[in-house]
Amino acid sequence: MAYLTTNPADKERFICVYPVYLNSKKTLAEGRRIAAEKAVEHPSCSEIKDVLSAAGLNVILENHMHPREWNRDAQFRGRVRVQLKQEDGSLCQDKFTSRKDVMFYVAEMIPKLKTRTQKSGGGDSNSQQADGGKKNKKKKK
Repeated sequence: MAYLTTNPADKERFICVYPVYLNSKKTLAEGRRIAAEKAVEHPSCSEIKDVLSAAGLNVILENHMHPREWNRDAQFRGRVRVQLKQEDGSLCQDKFTSRKDVMFYVAEMIPKLKTRTQKSGGGDSNSQQADGGKKNKKKKK
């Protein structure tokens, strides 16, 4: 079906960014769109929205699922629509010329979010301690 509008400023013409596009735990077949080394572990829609809003882009959060996402949990739901072009066809921001530029930028910025740095710092130390405890138990047996 043809687009109902050709105006780049209409929200139907915004690009879609699903969290699965940036998820390092997904394969290309499961929907990841960027290299695994550059991708982020389990990004959320709210994180993507926060990063792009802070970058000054026009962002809309929608409650849609990626077709290849088999998990129906709320944390895997959602997509972010991003405006790349203005009504006259010019770019909103020169550093974002394509959807790949947006995805690479988001994947680079999500690990720097305060919520990520606080979560990962505490989580890593706890998991390392737990692993160490398990290893010692195995050696005793």
